[in-house]
Amino acid sequence: MRRVAITGLGAITAIGDTATATFASALAASSGVRRAPEWAVGPGVPLAASAHFDASAVKLRQRTAPMDRATALAVAAARQAIEDSVGGLGSSPERVAVYWGIGMGAPGTLEDAYQGVFEGRNWRIKPTMVVTAMNNAPAAQISLEFGITGPTLTYSVACASSAIAIGEALRAIRYGVVDCAIAGGSEAPLTRGMLSAWSALRALATPDPVDAARSCKPFCADRSGFVLGEGAGAMVIEAVGRARARGARIYGELAGYGIASDAAHIAEPSAEGQVRAIRAALTDADIDPADVGYINAHGTATIVGDRVETASIRQGFGASADAIAVSSTKALHGHVMGATGAIEMIIATLALHHRCLPPTAHLDRRDPALDLDFVVGRPRHGVALRAVASNSFAFGGTNAVLVALDPAARLHCAPA
Repeated sequence: MRRVAITGLGAITAIGDTATATFASALAASSGVRRAPEWAVGPGVPLAASAHFDASAVKLRQRTAPMDRATALAVAAARQAIEDSVGGLGSSPERVAVYWGIGMGAPGTLEDAYQGVFEGRNWRIKPTMVVTAMNNAPAAQISLEFGITGPTLTYSVACASSAIAIGEALRAIRYGVVDCAIAGGSEAPLTRGMLSAWSALRALATPDPVDAARSCKPFCADRSGFVLGEGAGAMVIEAVGRARARGARIYGELAGYGIASDAAHIAEPSAEGQVRAIRAALTDADIDPADVGYINAHGTATIVGDRVETASIRQGFGASADAIAVSSTKALHGHVMGATGAIEMIIATLALHHRCLPPTAHLDRRDPALDLDFVVGRPRHGVALRAVASNSFAFGGTNAVLVALDPAARLHCAPA
Protein backbone atom coordinates (compact mmCIF):
# COMPACT_ATOMS: atom_id res chain seq x y z
CA MET A 1 0.00 0.00 0.00
CA ARG A 2 1.15 3.52 -0.81
CA ARG A 3 1.41 6.26 1.77
CA VAL A 4 -0.42 9.52 1.13
CA ALA A 5 0.85 13.08 1.55
CA ILE A 6 -1.09 16.31 2.08
CA THR A 7 0.51 18.85 -0.27
CA GLY A 8 -2.11 21.57 -0.86
CA LEU A 9 -4.70 23.33 1.29
CA GLY A 10 -7.51 25.74 0.51
CA ALA A 11 -10.33 27.12 2.64
CA ILE A 12 -12.97 29.81 2.65
CA THR A 13 -14.74 30.23 5.97
CA ALA A 14 -16.39 32.79 8.20
CA ILE A 15 -12.98 33.39 9.81
CA GLY A 16 -10.72 33.48 6.77
CA ASP A 17 -10.58 33.57 2.98
CA THR A 18 -7.71 31.06 2.80
CA ALA A 19 -6.53 28.06 4.82
CA THR A 20 -3.73 30.14 6.33
CA ALA A 21 -6.07 32.97 7.32
CA THR A 22 -8.60 30.52 8.77
CA PHE A 23 -5.91 28.87 10.89
CA ALA A 24 -4.60 32.25 12.09
CA SER A 25 -8.10 33.25 13.18
CA ALA A 26 -8.56 29.92 14.92
CA LEU A 27 -5.35 30.51 16.88
CA ALA A 28 -6.50 34.02 17.79
CA ALA A 29 -9.99 32.77 18.74
CA SER A 30 -11.42 35.32 16.34
CA SER A 31 -15.09 34.51 15.84
CA GLY A 32 -17.03 34.71 12.58
CA VAL A 33 -20.37 34.35 14.35
CA ARG A 34 -22.60 37.37 13.87
CA ARG A 35 -26.20 38.43 14.10
CA ALA A 36 -28.04 36.86 11.17
CA PRO A 37 -29.06 39.07 8.23
CA GLU A 38 -32.42 40.78 8.55
CA TRP A 39 -34.09 38.46 6.04
CA ALA A 40 -33.20 35.43 8.17
CA VAL A 41 -34.12 36.78 11.57
CA GLY A 42 -37.08 35.03 13.11
CA PRO A 43 -37.90 32.95 16.16
CA GLY A 44 -34.77 30.95 16.98
CA VAL A 45 -32.73 32.15 13.98
CA PRO A 46 -30.71 35.05 15.33
CA LEU A 47 -27.15 34.00 14.41
CA ALA A 48 -25.04 32.91 11.43
CA ALA A 49 -21.37 32.44 10.50
CA SER A 50 -21.22 33.75 6.95
CA ALA A 51 -18.13 33.90 4.77
CA HIS A 52 -17.00 37.17 3.20
CA PHE A 53 -17.17 35.68 -0.27
CA ASP A 54 -18.32 37.07 -3.60
CA ALA A 55 -19.61 34.09 -5.57
CA SER A 56 -20.01 36.22 -8.70
CA ALA A 57 -16.25 36.80 -8.77
CA VAL A 58 -15.52 33.09 -9.36
CA LYS A 59 -14.79 32.73 -13.08
CA LEU A 60 -14.82 29.44 -14.96
CA ARG A 61 -13.19 28.31 -18.19
CA GLN A 62 -16.49 26.70 -19.20
CA ARG A 63 -19.52 28.59 -17.93
CA THR A 64 -22.19 26.14 -19.06
CA ALA A 65 -24.66 26.91 -16.26
CA PRO A 66 -25.07 29.22 -13.28
CA MET A 67 -23.36 28.21 -10.06
CA ASP A 68 -24.98 27.80 -6.69
CA ARG A 69 -23.04 29.46 -3.87
CA ALA A 70 -21.90 26.05 -2.60
CA THR A 71 -20.38 25.29 -6.02
CA ALA A 72 -18.64 28.65 -6.23
CA LEU A 73 -17.15 28.08 -2.78
CA ALA A 74 -15.97 24.64 -3.88
CA VAL A 75 -14.23 25.87 -7.02
CA ALA A 76 -12.56 28.74 -5.15
CA ALA A 77 -11.25 26.50 -2.34
CA ALA A 78 -10.08 23.84 -4.81
CA ARG A 79 -8.20 26.48 -6.80
CA GLN A 80 -6.44 27.62 -3.65
CA ALA A 81 -5.42 24.06 -2.77
CA ILE A 82 -4.15 23.38 -6.30
CA GLU A 83 -2.12 26.57 -6.34
CA ASP A 84 -0.79 25.79 -2.86
CA SER A 85 0.37 22.36 -4.03
CA VAL A 86 2.51 24.01 -6.76
CA GLY A 87 2.00 21.57 -9.60
CA GLY A 88 0.35 18.84 -7.55
CA LEU A 89 -2.09 17.81 -10.26
CA GLY A 90 0.75 16.85 -12.59
CA SER A 91 0.33 16.10 -16.27
CA SER A 92 -1.83 12.96 -16.19
CA PRO A 93 -5.40 14.16 -15.55
CA GLU A 94 -6.78 10.64 -15.79
CA ARG A 95 -4.77 9.75 -12.66
CA VAL A 96 -6.28 12.63 -10.67
CA ALA A 97 -9.65 12.44 -8.90
CA VAL A 98 -12.21 14.69 -7.25
CA TYR A 99 -13.73 13.42 -3.99
CA TRP A 100 -16.18 15.98 -2.66
CA GLY A 101 -18.64 16.21 0.22
CA ILE A 102 -21.83 18.24 0.57
CA GLY A 103 -24.67 17.78 3.00
CA MET A 104 -27.55 20.09 2.14
CA GLY A 105 -27.04 20.49 -1.60
CA ALA A 106 -28.05 23.82 -3.14
CA PRO A 107 -30.83 25.30 -0.98
CA GLY A 108 -30.24 28.80 -2.30
CA THR A 109 -30.91 27.77 -5.88
CA LEU A 110 -33.87 25.58 -4.98
CA GLU A 111 -35.56 28.11 -2.70
CA ASP A 112 -35.22 30.90 -5.22
CA ALA A 113 -36.72 28.77 -7.98
CA TYR A 114 -39.54 27.23 -5.98
CA GLN A 115 -40.59 30.44 -4.28
CA GLY A 116 -41.49 31.97 -7.62
CA VAL A 117 -43.53 28.90 -8.54
CA PHE A 118 -45.37 28.66 -5.22
CA GLU A 119 -46.18 32.36 -5.20
CA GLY A 120 -47.42 32.22 -8.78
CA ARG A 121 -44.91 34.81 -9.97
CA ASN A 122 -42.93 32.55 -12.29
CA TRP A 123 -44.25 29.22 -13.49
CA ARG A 124 -41.27 28.57 -15.75
CA ILE A 125 -38.19 27.43 -13.87
CA LYS A 126 -34.85 27.98 -15.59
CA PRO A 127 -33.79 24.87 -17.55
CA THR A 128 -30.35 25.06 -15.91
CA MET A 129 -31.76 24.63 -12.39
CA VAL A 130 -31.32 20.85 -12.32
CA VAL A 131 -27.61 20.92 -13.17
CA THR A 132 -27.09 23.92 -10.90
CA ALA A 133 -28.79 22.35 -7.88
CA MET A 134 -27.69 18.71 -8.17
CA ASN A 135 -25.52 17.57 -5.27
CA ASN A 136 -22.64 16.63 -7.56
CA ALA A 137 -22.47 20.10 -9.17
CA PRO A 138 -19.48 21.21 -7.00
CA ALA A 139 -17.42 18.11 -7.85
CA ALA A 140 -18.42 18.32 -11.51
CA GLN A 141 -17.42 21.98 -11.79
CA ILE A 142 -14.05 21.27 -10.14
CA SER A 143 -13.48 18.51 -12.67
CA LEU A 144 -14.47 20.79 -15.57
CA GLU A 145 -12.47 23.77 -14.38
CA PHE A 146 -9.21 21.92 -13.82
CA GLY A 147 -9.49 19.30 -16.55
CA ILE A 148 -9.58 16.35 -14.17
CA THR A 149 -10.64 13.16 -15.95
CA GLY A 150 -10.22 10.57 -13.19
CA PRO A 151 -13.06 9.60 -10.83
CA THR A 152 -15.31 12.50 -9.83
CA LEU A 153 -17.38 11.46 -6.83
CA THR A 154 -19.75 13.15 -4.39
CA TYR A 155 -20.49 12.05 -0.82
CA SER A 156 -23.58 13.33 0.98
CA VAL A 157 -23.49 12.05 4.55
CA ALA A 158 -24.67 15.07 6.52
CA CYS A 159 -21.96 16.48 8.83
CA ALA A 160 -19.45 13.75 7.92
CA SER A 161 -19.63 14.31 4.16
CA SER A 162 -16.26 15.95 3.52
CA ALA A 163 -14.39 13.86 6.09
CA ILE A 164 -15.64 10.76 4.27
CA ALA A 165 -14.69 12.28 0.91
CA ILE A 166 -11.13 12.78 2.19
CA GLY A 167 -11.02 9.29 3.68
CA GLU A 168 -12.25 7.64 0.49
CA ALA A 169 -9.71 9.62 -1.53
CA LEU A 170 -7.02 8.34 0.83
CA ARG A 171 -8.08 4.78 0.10
CA ALA A 172 -8.11 5.35 -3.66
CA ILE A 173 -4.54 6.68 -3.68
CA ARG A 174 -3.32 4.11 -1.19
CA TYR A 175 -4.51 1.23 -3.41
CA GLY A 176 -3.36 2.75 -6.70
CA VAL A 177 -6.73 3.66 -8.18
CA VAL A 178 -5.43 7.22 -8.69
CA ASP A 179 -2.21 9.06 -7.86
CA CYS A 180 -3.66 12.36 -6.66
CA ALA A 181 -7.00 13.80 -5.55
CA ILE A 182 -8.69 17.07 -4.72
CA ALA A 183 -10.72 16.16 -1.67
CA GLY A 184 -12.94 18.24 0.57
CA GLY A 185 -16.38 19.73 0.80
CA SER A 186 -18.52 22.84 0.56
CA GLU A 187 -21.80 24.05 2.00
CA ALA A 188 -23.97 27.16 1.68
CA PRO A 189 -26.93 26.59 4.02
CA LEU A 190 -27.55 30.19 5.09
CA THR A 191 -30.95 30.52 3.46
CA ARG A 192 -34.31 31.39 4.97
CA GLY A 193 -35.61 27.84 4.60
CA MET A 194 -32.51 26.09 5.95
CA LEU A 195 -32.19 28.42 8.92
CA SER A 196 -35.86 27.93 9.73
CA ALA A 197 -35.53 24.16 9.48
CA TRP A 198 -32.53 24.02 11.80
CA SER A 199 -34.27 26.38 14.19
CA ALA A 200 -37.22 24.00 14.36
CA LEU A 201 -34.82 21.24 15.40
CA ARG A 202 -33.83 23.35 18.43
CA ALA A 203 -30.13 22.72 17.94
CA LEU A 204 -29.07 26.32 17.30
CA ALA A 205 -27.33 28.50 19.87
CA THR A 206 -29.06 31.35 21.61
CA PRO A 207 -27.24 34.70 21.44
CA ASP A 208 -24.78 35.52 24.18
CA PRO A 209 -26.36 38.42 26.10
CA VAL A 210 -23.16 40.48 25.94
CA ASP A 211 -21.47 39.53 22.66
CA ALA A 212 -23.16 37.62 19.83
CA ALA A 213 -19.75 36.47 18.53
CA ARG A 214 -19.36 34.39 21.71
CA SER A 215 -22.64 32.51 21.35
CA CYS A 216 -21.30 29.08 20.35
CA LYS A 217 -19.58 27.54 23.39
CA PRO A 218 -18.44 23.93 22.92
CA PHE A 219 -17.85 22.03 26.18
CA CYS A 220 -18.99 25.02 28.24
CA ALA A 221 -21.46 24.60 31.10
CA ASP A 222 -23.87 27.13 29.56
CA ARG A 223 -23.59 25.94 25.96
CA SER A 224 -26.83 26.10 24.00
CA GLY A 225 -26.04 24.70 20.56
CA PHE A 226 -24.21 25.53 17.34
CA VAL A 227 -24.36 28.31 14.79
CA LEU A 228 -24.85 27.47 11.12
CA GLY A 229 -21.91 28.48 8.96
CA GLU A 230 -20.95 28.37 5.31
CA GLY A 231 -17.70 27.73 3.49
CA ALA A 232 -15.46 25.18 1.83
CA GLY A 233 -12.29 23.25 2.54
CA ALA A 234 -10.08 21.48 0.00
CA MET A 235 -6.95 19.35 0.13
CA VAL A 236 -4.61 18.14 -2.57
CA ILE A 237 -3.42 14.71 -1.49
CA GLU A 238 -1.08 12.45 -3.42
CA ALA A 239 1.15 9.41 -3.11
CA VAL A 240 4.13 10.21 -0.88
CA GLY A 241 6.59 8.90 -3.47
CA ARG A 242 5.10 11.18 -6.11
CA ALA A 243 5.23 14.18 -3.77
CA ARG A 244 8.86 13.56 -2.84
CA ALA A 245 9.88 13.02 -6.45
CA ARG A 246 8.64 16.48 -7.41
CA GLY A 247 10.02 18.14 -4.26
CA ALA A 248 6.63 19.09 -2.87
CA ARG A 249 6.08 20.60 0.54
CA ILE A 250 4.34 17.98 2.68
CA TYR A 251 2.10 19.32 5.44
CA GLY A 252 1.56 15.86 6.86
CA GLU A 253 0.88 12.27 5.98
CA LEU A 254 -2.81 11.44 5.72
CA ALA A 255 -2.55 8.11 7.43
CA GLY A 256 -5.80 7.02 9.05
CA TYR A 257 -9.49 6.85 8.22
CA GLY A 258 -12.13 5.21 10.35
CA ILE A 259 -15.82 5.04 9.59
CA ALA A 260 -18.64 3.39 11.53
CA SER A 261 -22.39 3.67 11.84
CA ASP A 262 -24.39 3.92 15.06
CA ALA A 263 -27.53 2.11 13.86
CA ALA A 264 -29.13 3.62 16.95
CA HIS A 265 -30.97 6.88 16.17
CA ILE A 266 -31.36 9.22 13.21
CA ALA A 267 -30.33 12.32 15.17
CA GLU A 268 -28.93 11.37 18.59
CA PRO A 269 -25.22 10.44 18.78
CA SER A 270 -23.95 7.11 20.08
CA ALA A 271 -20.65 6.71 21.90
CA GLU A 272 -20.36 3.11 20.71
CA GLY A 273 -20.39 4.11 17.04
CA GLN A 274 -17.95 6.95 17.60
CA VAL A 275 -15.58 4.66 19.49
CA ARG A 276 -15.60 2.18 16.60
CA ALA A 277 -14.67 4.97 14.19
CA ILE A 278 -11.85 6.20 16.44
CA ARG A 279 -10.38 2.73 16.85
CA ALA A 280 -10.70 2.02 13.14
CA ALA A 281 -8.79 5.22 12.31
CA LEU A 282 -5.99 4.36 14.74
CA THR A 283 -5.75 0.84 13.31
CA ASP A 284 -5.76 2.18 9.76
CA ALA A 285 -2.95 4.61 10.61
CA ASP A 286 -1.04 1.79 12.36
CA ILE A 287 -0.38 3.92 15.44
CA ASP A 288 -1.01 3.66 19.16
CA PRO A 289 -3.54 5.91 20.92
CA ALA A 290 -0.64 7.58 22.71
CA ASP A 291 0.74 8.83 19.37
CA VAL A 292 -2.15 11.27 18.94
CA GLY A 293 -1.42 14.62 20.58
CA TYR A 294 -4.34 16.73 19.38
CA ILE A 295 -7.95 16.24 18.32
CA ASN A 296 -10.09 18.80 16.54
CA ALA A 297 -13.32 17.55 18.03
CA HIS A 298 -16.73 17.52 16.40
CA GLY A 299 -17.73 19.70 19.39
CA THR A 300 -21.15 21.01 18.37
CA ALA A 301 -21.85 22.75 21.68
CA THR A 302 -25.03 20.76 22.19
CA ILE A 303 -25.60 19.29 25.64
CA VAL A 304 -25.79 15.65 24.54
CA GLY A 305 -23.32 15.91 21.66
CA ASP A 306 -20.40 17.19 23.73
CA ARG A 307 -21.01 14.68 26.49
CA VAL A 308 -21.19 11.71 24.13
CA GLU A 309 -18.07 12.81 22.25
CA THR A 310 -16.14 13.24 25.50
CA ALA A 311 -17.13 9.70 26.49
CA SER A 312 -16.17 8.32 23.08
CA ILE A 313 -12.73 9.95 23.19
CA ARG A 314 -12.17 8.48 26.65
CA GLN A 315 -13.22 5.01 25.51
CA GLY A 316 -11.55 5.14 22.11
CA PHE A 317 -8.17 6.36 23.36
CA GLY A 318 -8.27 4.64 26.75
CA ALA A 319 -5.56 5.62 29.21
CA SER A 320 -4.02 7.97 26.61
CA ALA A 321 -7.06 10.27 26.57
CA ASP A 322 -5.77 12.40 29.46
CA ALA A 323 -2.67 13.38 27.48
CA ILE A 324 -4.49 14.48 24.31
CA ALA A 325 -5.23 18.16 23.79
CA VAL A 326 -8.75 18.79 22.47
CA SER A 327 -10.48 21.79 20.97
CA SER A 328 -13.52 22.57 18.82
CA THR A 329 -13.13 25.33 16.25
CA LYS A 330 -16.89 25.35 15.49
CA ALA A 331 -17.11 28.06 18.13
CA LEU A 332 -15.54 30.34 15.53
CA HIS A 333 -16.38 29.21 11.98
CA GLY A 334 -19.74 27.70 12.84
CA HIS A 335 -21.09 24.31 11.87
CA VAL A 336 -20.55 24.14 8.12
CA MET A 337 -22.38 20.83 7.74
CA GLY A 338 -20.97 18.92 4.78
CA ALA A 339 -17.84 21.09 4.66
CA THR A 340 -17.08 20.93 8.37
CA GLY A 341 -14.96 17.77 8.29
CA ALA A 342 -12.64 19.19 5.63
CA ILE A 343 -12.30 22.59 7.31
CA GLU A 344 -11.53 21.05 10.69
CA MET A 345 -9.08 18.55 9.21
CA ILE A 346 -7.28 21.41 7.50
CA ILE A 347 -7.00 23.22 10.83
CA ALA A 348 -5.73 20.02 12.49
CA THR A 349 -3.18 19.54 9.68
CA LEU A 350 -1.88 23.09 10.09
CA ALA A 351 -1.71 22.55 13.86
CA LEU A 352 0.53 19.56 13.13
CA HIS A 353 2.59 21.51 10.59
CA HIS A 354 3.12 24.57 12.79
CA ARG A 355 3.21 22.75 16.17
CA CYS A 356 0.53 25.10 17.44
CA LEU A 357 -2.89 24.17 18.82
CA PRO A 358 -5.97 26.42 18.54
CA PRO A 359 -8.09 26.93 21.65
CA THR A 360 -11.76 26.21 22.12
CA ALA A 361 -13.11 29.73 22.20
CA HIS A 362 -15.55 30.97 24.84
CA LEU A 363 -14.88 28.06 27.21
CA ASP A 364 -15.15 30.18 30.33
CA ARG A 365 -16.96 27.70 32.56
CA ARG A 366 -16.37 24.06 31.75
CA ASP A 367 -19.12 21.51 32.13
CA PRO A 368 -17.89 19.47 35.12
CA ALA A 369 -19.04 16.30 33.36
CA LEU A 370 -16.47 16.91 30.61
CA ASP A 371 -12.97 16.06 31.78
CA LEU A 372 -10.63 16.10 28.78
CA ASP A 373 -7.58 18.35 28.32
CA PHE A 374 -9.37 21.15 26.50
CA VAL A 375 -7.18 23.89 25.04
CA VAL A 376 -8.58 26.96 26.76
CA GLY A 377 -7.93 30.67 26.41
CA ARG A 378 -4.75 30.81 24.36
CA PRO A 379 -3.16 28.62 21.71
CA ARG A 380 -0.43 26.23 22.72
CA HIS A 381 2.80 26.86 20.83
CA GLY A 382 5.78 24.58 20.27
CA VAL A 383 3.86 21.37 20.94
CA ALA A 384 5.64 18.15 19.98
CA LEU A 385 3.17 16.26 17.82
CA ARG A 386 3.45 12.90 16.13
CA ALA A 387 -0.18 12.67 15.02
CA VAL A 388 -3.44 14.64 15.06
CA ALA A 389 -7.04 13.59 14.52
CA SER A 390 -10.31 15.17 13.47
CA ASN A 391 -13.76 13.84 14.41
CA SER A 392 -16.89 14.18 12.26
CA PHE A 393 -20.09 12.67 13.61
CA ALA A 394 -23.19 13.00 11.44
CA PHE A 395 -26.95 12.93 11.67
CA GLY A 396 -27.99 9.56 10.36
CA GLY A 397 -25.43 7.91 12.62
CA THR A 398 -22.35 7.90 10.40
CA ASN A 399 -19.08 8.64 12.21
CA ALA A 400 -15.79 9.43 10.48
CA VAL A 401 -12.36 10.05 11.99
CA LEU A 402 -9.24 11.18 10.10
CA VAL A 403 -5.64 10.97 11.31
CA ALA A 404 -2.58 12.81 9.99
CA LEU A 405 1.03 12.09 10.94
CA ASP A 406 4.11 14.24 11.07
CA PRO A 407 5.95 13.67 7.74
CA ALA A 408 8.99 12.35 9.60
CA ALA A 409 7.00 9.95 11.77
CA ARG A 410 7.45 6.99 9.43
CA LEU A 411 11.12 7.33 8.65
CA HIS A 412 11.59 3.85 10.06
CA CYS A 413 9.26 2.44 7.41
CA ALA A 414 10.15 1.27 3.93
CA PRO A 415 10.09 4.00 1.24
CA ALA A 416 6.62 4.83 -0.14
